[in-house]
Amino acid sequence: MTTSGTAPAKGTRPRNRRALIIAAAGELFYRDGYAATSMNAIADAVAIRPSALYRHFRSKQDLLAAVVVEASQAVREQLNSTAADDLATTVGHAAVAHRTVGVILQRESRYLSLNSQSEVGDVVRTVRGRIADLIRIEHRHATPDQADFLATCVLAVMTSISYQSVQMPDERLARLIADLVSAVTATEFSDTTGAVPPSKPPRLTETSRRSAILTTSSELFAREGFSNVSIEDIGRAVGIAGPSVYNHFTGKIEILEAAFVRGNEWLRLDMNRALAEATGHEDALRQLLGGYIDFALDWPAFAHLLLTEVVELPEDTRHRIRVMQRDYINEWVHLLRSLRPRLDATSARIRVQATIHIANQIALTPHLQQASDSRARLLAVGSNTIGIRSASM
Repeated sequence: MTTSGTAPAKGTRPRNRRALIIAAAGELFYRDGYAATSMNAIADAVAIRPSALYRHFRSKQDLLAAVVVEASQAVREQLNSTAADDLATTVGHAAVAHRTVGVILQRESRYLSLNSQSEVGDVVRTVRGRIADLIRIEHRHATPDQADFLATCVLAVMTSISYQSVQMPDERLARLIADLVSAVTATEFSDTTGAVPPSKPPRLTETSRRSAILTTSSELFAREGFSNVSIEDIGRAVGIAGPSVYNHFTGKIEILEAAFVRGNEWLRLDMNRALAEATGHEDALRQLLGGYIDFALDWPAFAHLLLTEVVELPEDTRHRIRVMQRDYINEWVHLLRSLRPRLDATSARIRVQATIHIANQIALTPHLQQASDSRARLLAVGSNTIGIRSASM
């Protein structure tokens, strides 16, 4: 999805008005979120009256569907016409051309109708399947299972810039994304992949009512969306009356903020451990990578909240949480640049965030999150994208 550029003058009827509307809506959905974006705001962005907007789209939901479906179909068409040895370049350019679609697809798809969700899901599966096919053509040693895993990682690299504010010329950014895709597809796994995961005992429940509310709410917010979960829903899931939740939290916003603080504090503690135990910068990065992978695979709900629900926080709280996240990323960037002094800070940050986003996406893909070898595979892929030597799988 490309940006809309300058809005047409009021009273004019450009031939590409529908495309301008879709582009403007995509930018607003990306920046403010679907729920906070009105049809009036979209109409203002393209300098038309709301009544004219409804000539093209029956509802905001239909407009969201057009934004997601058309961007996804454009990527599919690009991949269908590319050769295996051009996969990285094609993904790099597609990532730049449709840089907002990752956030919109991940965060706003729940607002689509069931039919539109199904349509988008079919397109995304087709895209992932096409990437997997191209990987197997170029890397004939890859099994279907391995190619599916790597294709998911490629999509994660492609959408990772959607979660960043990147100041870099488009062509240079496309080349960097292509390099990261090549690093992913060049990853070789051991022949123990595809093993059936061992059964895990049921997770013990927490005795602290406040902690139980926090854990349960995080899972509900991740599964249903923050705006779709009520205090009554939380109380019911915990086994208490809805109003009793207020004995522990002032409301949903405080619960959501506490969930982000809890996750970020865990990551900070793990970082302190990694830095204390590491034998050098590379070993510290390797330990950080392993710690984050463990966290994402064990607590996929937090990974989901990180990608979808920050926008629900009040602006001051959102800023505070993002500062915590940025400080965490900056530690990775510092370690990486200590290893590779010629790497500029922006490129290092893009590499780090792509690597973290890969772990998040695998954690949010049920059949991959539950696979017994996903941790080893993520360590191998992440070592390649971050640019460190991989420990033996």
